[in-house]
Amino acid sequence: MGCCLTSWFSKKQTALAISTTEAEYVSAGKACQQALWMKQALIDYGVRLDDIPIMCDNKGAIDLSKNPVQHSRTKHIEIRHHFLRDNVQKGNISIEKVSSEDNIADILTKPLKREPFNYLRLGLGMMEQID
Repeated sequence: MGCCLTSWFSKKQTALAISTTEAEYVSAGKACQQALWMKQALIDYGVRLDDIPIMCDNKGAIDLSKNPVQHSRTKHIEIRHHFLRDNVQKGNISIEKVSSEDNIADILTKPLKREPFNYLRLGLGMMEQID
């Protein structure tokens, strides 16, 4: 991750999620919006990107973004949140699984013990390990 363009922000969600899958799906959709904005900004500077990966640690959200079929369990999700699924189908972005141990965003959102903290901090590419 240290060599990649990364965007991160934290915001209280305005929508009430019924499940963790839905919450992760909505968050990944927001990440998709940000990624596509960054992609367009880079095009303005002459840098072209084909496929933008979004890393997600929730298998349900990944499956939902790749499956265009409406299920009874997902019919309550608002239409605007399917922006992610639409862009995955168009090939503008891809959504990939990241294990919870390797999810660098956790360093910004969770209290961690020293070992996982040092491991994720090294993944950010910002500092060397401090004992």
